[in-house]
Amino acid sequence: HNFFFQASNPGQFENDSDAQWQRGHVPETIVYHGRVGINTDAPDEALVVCGNAKVMGRVMHPSDSRAKQNIREVDTNEQLRRITQMRLVEYDYKPEFASVMGIKNT
Repeated sequence: HNFFFQASNPGQFENDSDAQWQRGHVPETIVYHGRVGINTDAPDEALVVCGNAKVMGRVMHPSDSRAKQNIREVDTNEQLRRITQMRLVEYDYKPEFASVMGIKNT
């Protein structure tokens, strides 16, 4: 996979602390030590995309079955007993979070 990033002022940064992009240890990778914002100048997570994102490949997530092994059926009665011991809650999103995330129905 090839990655290409171009700044509006190629080769120049406002100050030395902006120059945090580095070549990765794995070939054809690039690393940034900090937070990355796309269409935002105030990312509050490792990567924040304000807008649509198109993924032409696959997205891996810890809940993805492709990341698991030894998947097997369990005793349904035992699991239902466990569920009855769970704490169930309802909640509302904080208004400041909902507005930033574009959530209408909190």
